[in-house]
Amino acid sequence: MDVRKEACGLGLAALMLAMGAWSCGRGSEEEGDAEESHEEQTLSAFELEHGIGPVKEKVELGALDPALADRGKAAFQTKCSMCHKMDTTYVGPPLGEVTVRRTPAFIMNMILNPQEMVERHPVAKQLLAERMTFMPNQQVTPEEARALLEYLRTQAGGAPRQ
Repeated sequence: MDVRKEACGLGLAALMLAMGAWSCGRGSEEEGDAEESHEEQTLSAFELEHGIGPVKEKVELGALDPALADRGKAAFQTKCSMCHKMDTTYVGPPLGEVTVRRTPAFIMNMILNPQEMVERHPVAKQLLAERMTFMPNQQVTPEEARALLEYLRTQAGGAPRQ
């Protein structure tokens, strides 16, 4: 009988400890939500839609440029394919339909400025939370980023976002 009381007492103590830890964690979650909300308020409407980085204007897409897409494919194979696949979650998210989900400027800013994006942009923060892996800065030039975007356009089944 003493063993049962002792086990019950230990179980109750563990439950109380877990509840205490949970309530402490909830406070920090709420503080984190407030910080995130404040962060979103400090971003402009353009930055919320198109990302944070060197691309400060909407990127207008014309007809697909096959030569540019070929350069983008080569850059993708060298700098991106170790972490990204087109139709499968790998280290990073699948990119086959990224041009349907994200604007061209957002994609280029994520490629060119991944560190600040995951630190400040809510969408990039969410991707980091899901994948638990930072996207490294591959030292891509703006011209390479545009070529990568063009290659990604060839992989999408739907119309690209503008």
